Amino acid sequence: MRWMLLLAALMLTSFGSTRGADWPQARGNASRSGYTQQALPTTLVPAWRHQSPHAPQRAWPRSDRQAFDACFQPIVADGRLFYGSSVDCKLYCLEAATGRPLWTYFTGGPIRFAPVAWGDRVAVASDDGRLHVLQADSGKLLWSHRGGPDDSMRLGNERMISKWPARGGPVLLDNVIYYAAGIWPSDGIFIYALDATTGKPVWSNLDSGGISMPQPHGGAHAESGLAAQGHLVARGNRLFVPTGRAVPAALDRPTGKLAYFHLQKNRAAGNTAAAAIGSYLFNSGIFFDAQSGAAVAKLSAKTVASSGDGLVSGTDTQVRGHQWKKTVKRDRAGKAVTVDTLQTLWTAADVPADGSLIVAGTSIVAGGSGRVSILDARTTESAPAQQKRARWSSPLPGRALGLAVADQRLYVSTDRGTIHCFAKTAAASPALPIPQAAVYPANPVIENAAAEILRRTSIRSGYCLDIGCGDGQLAYELARRSNLTIFAIESDPQLVARARRNLDAAGLYGTRVTVHWDQPAANRYPSYFANLIVSARSLTGELSAEMRERISKYQHPFGGLSCLGRPDALQIERRGALPGAGNWTHQYSNPANTVCSDDTLVNGALGILWFRDVDLELASRHGRSPSPLFHSGRLFHEGLDEIRAVDAYNGRELWSYRLSGVLRPYDGDHLMGTAGTGSNFCVSEQGVFARHEDFCVRIDATTGENLAEYSIPGDQQDKEHKSSWGYIACDGGTLFGSRADPNHVVTYRYRPGGDMSKQLTESNLLFAYDVKTGKLLWQYSAKHSIRHNAISIGRKYVYLIDRPVAVFDRTKKAPADKQKQPGGTLMALDRQDGRVVWQTDRDIYGTTLAVSDKHNVLLMSYQDSRFKLASELGGLMTAYDARTGKQRWQRQAAYKSRLTVNDRTIIADGGSWDLLTGEPRQLNFRRSYGCGVLSSSKHMFFFRSATLGYFDITRNDKVRNFGGMRPGCWINAIPAGGLVLVPDASAGCSCSYLNRSWFALEPQGSSSTDVKPAADR
Repeated sequence: MRWMLLLAALMLTSFGSTRGADWPQARGNASRSGYTQQALPTTLVPAWRHQSPHAPQRAWPRSDRQAFDACFQPIVADGRLFYGSSVDCKLYCLEAATGRPLWTYFTGGPIRFAPVAWGDRVAVASDDGRLHVLQADSGKLLWSHRGGPDDSMRLGNERMISKWPARGGPVLLDNVIYYAAGIWPSDGIFIYALDATTGKPVWSNLDSGGISMPQPHGGAHAESGLAAQGHLVARGNRLFVPTGRAVPAALDRPTGKLAYFHLQKNRAAGNTAAAAIGSYLFNSGIFFDAQSGAAVAKLSAKTVASSGDGLVSGTDTQVRGHQWKKTVKRDRAGKAVTVDTLQTLWTAADVPADGSLIVAGTSIVAGGSGRVSILDARTTESAPAQQKRARWSSPLPGRALGLAVADQRLYVSTDRGTIHCFAKTAAASPALPIPQAAVYPANPVIENAAAEILRRTSIRSGYCLDIGCGDGQLAYELARRSNLTIFAIESDPQLVARARRNLDAAGLYGTRVTVHWDQPAANRYPSYFANLIVSARSLTGELSAEMRERISKYQHPFGGLSCLGRPDALQIERRGALPGAGNWTHQYSNPANTVCSDDTLVNGALGILWFRDVDLELASRHGRSPSPLFHSGRLFHEGLDEIRAVDAYNGRELWSYRLSGVLRPYDGDHLMGTAGTGSNFCVSEQGVFARHEDFCVRIDATTGENLAEYSIPGDQQDKEHKSSWGYIACDGGTLFGSRADPNHVVTYRYRPGGDMSKQLTESNLLFAYDVKTGKLLWQYSAKHSIRHNAISIGRKYVYLIDRPVAVFDRTKKAPADKQKQPGGTLMALDRQDGRVVWQTDRDIYGTTLAVSDKHNVLLMSYQDSRFKLASELGGLMTAYDARTGKQRWQRQAAYKSRLTVNDRTIIADGGSWDLLTGEPRQLNFRRSYGCGVLSSSKHMFFFRSATLGYFDITRNDKVRNFGGMRPGCWINAIPAGGLVLVPDASAGCSCSYLNRSWFALEPQGSSSTDVKPAADR
């Protein structure tokens, strides 16, 4: 009898079942199966309600596939309820029977996953990159473990978090606790198994972020592995690691070695919610074999739970009961094989279960929009298709997303930050709010200093750093008087604790002010992020020399201010432009079309600086939208109906300018898009210029205000026949434009989509305006037609090719020999007055032009790329003397994409050549699957190679990757401002790249994945 009890206990431990009357992990157990043998009373009444100070703030607010933190997931153990907040960074402990607050504990970042409880302990993972293990009855810290190699922090969706946030939610099995840190594979991914008692490592997996492996597109390989985002799942010999928007990976649980990660095989599947039920893992509507990872069956459901001997599933409107059934089928070879299939036993209509679903004994609990319901789980084989009804239901504000059952009570957590308890009877006494410390006492010195700082700097929004914040009162006063988001550093742990308590009591902690402990000599925060730097310690002259030295690292280029010193002697310093930081002002970097910025800072290995899920509706990636632009610290990008300005150094949104429908014609599948039409916007010292329909608007780059509008010459007189503005560039105070030819409309490249009447690639008039006065300086009427790609602007001349159109570009069929596009005339116009300086019609075949003023070379070529126009023949390039038009050299060359001119070197997908001689140069560049254009700076160039690829020209060795994301189909990664700026360009793509985000990369010096994490902290 004894051995049977021991075996039963072992089975419960091995398979993660709940212990006693507790609910110690998310969804009840290590399997996340949502099943417990605990029973619920027949009738339930509201017992108590706990309202968190803040509703949840999701890490990825726009992603349905990354909803792991949409509510505060509760757990219950030994009469205590625990949950963590993604806003104020606290772990809360409540008395489970009454909701009475017992204690709270601050971590260094948002808490996005349920804690884990065992024995007298509770553990929680945080975006501070650590696992915190506490005494369950008091909240006293026992030990913590840091996941990443150091304490570096970065801005992630407006929160200051670890560069390696702990986004692999902890799971406990067999006295081993597992968690993971890091969400960008190329920055390093760290997965741990720790002894739950001592915290000592059982094993660690530190190399699964840089695996050379297939990516979602067929045939695409890159160095980009897995990254943990979601609650980890443990069952048997497997540890399952959700990977954000992709399918989970599986590790061998005893050793930590990667068992499988079938990313490419499941290219359009995956999310962060996973559950092990029986011998299967359920994720994103698919049941996978737990041992092999092979997809076994599909189930149209948003939620599932084990029912003991079967399973239940839920959707927006119904719950269904299922059972596995052995079925004989024929494989491809005709051989009979036995497979598992799902049989539906019953259905319960009008029961929303899109939020959560669990089974407690004979009760099925379904949570959805506005309601939580209970059904009877019992059924009979004689009625396999019976209909069920909810036997109990309660309306709730918001969506019921987190469920827990313990001690005959049902706990329901919603997306509004509310936890409801239902029990047989109501709680004897109502829950009281957590006692809070008093807010700051009056302090005229600090109050006046805060007012003076804001008055003298005129900065009232953006990111503020309080370096040496003391007890946080200066940060408090600044937050009260402005819209600043303040991050504060303090080296005294007692002052850190006091500042957190006080700011929390004021309702500002996590929402407006966050405080971190930092040693004086450390450099935790990211470079360049702070628009304003202040110091509470400097008000009394206590700011250390070590902290003063760090100010230049954190201060924002292009205007970031520091305001330090005693209240009566505040000293303001402004940071200017970043030396060596180049601009990207036009589609191909500049009006010369070199596709190469003048940035000298971007080089070597790259790592994340900031990332953000910007709420901008974009055109389909196949529509080939305009590239992003950079100027004076600002990143500009265009959506379907607007232009958005973002701070390039911290990701903060600055302004939006509405241009209704501006990119709607580009919202299609494999269109020519910008690759043929050219961009519709650019930026210069005079502002942002955007063409739309028949006009061009000038927008203030700082405020987003309309400064002026310009018309096509002659359109003001001819009001009945409006033209379309085509080419656009602005340089040296001159705005260049063209009148597009409405009769030459190229056809779609793959399948119909987008408004092809707006895909205008040629113009019949080129003109120039003085930006300030609006005066028309000159205009050139084409003899035949000017392709937008064949306009290049140098310091003295405007270069163009006047050539008959390729009529066959209007059809899908390839041209016959007799239909070849006729040659044209290459010419240079004076920038000031538009007069023809020189021209030649000798063998003028090209479709693109680029000029190097430094080397006095004008380069003519084709734009041979994927889904190209039929006229883009490729295989030839010619160089001319830019001042005289005399041919310097011509050569046959096999290249793809557009040519990039990097100083004296021509670079393309397919080779490299000397700009002055045309002789080939050795370039060890081979990319994996990827369309689009190479974008370059002095030392590096960037492209799509399965994920984001980059190549160091000085090393000339191999392609490297920044993985976990999908680049666009033309240009969306630009090296400028000392950074690599990458707005999202994956609109319309369902492929399972791990993250979908805007982000900026910075040079690392050495790869972070080469650094090993410390043993323990």
